[in-house]
Amino acid sequence: MEVLHCPNCEGLLVQEGDRAHCNDCGQDFQLEARCPECHQPLEVLKACGAVDYFCRNGHGLISKKRVIFAPGAGA
Repeated sequence: MEVLHCPNCEGLLVQEGDRAHCNDCGQDFQLEARCPECHQPLEVLKACGAVDYFCRNGHGLISKKRVIFAPGAGA
């Protein structure tokens, strides 16, 4: 698992599923799946229990091993 940093204070984020919390500033974040090539948000495709990721910026299907999770807007 990659180390995530708070976009507000640069403190370490504690990941809890699809969310993250900064113990330093107390902010909560929704984690977004991002393309490893263009760093834009990915479309999440769910079917029959499987989760796949698709980049609408020309990079197609992205393996979940390559997806980058980054904090989105505060929650």
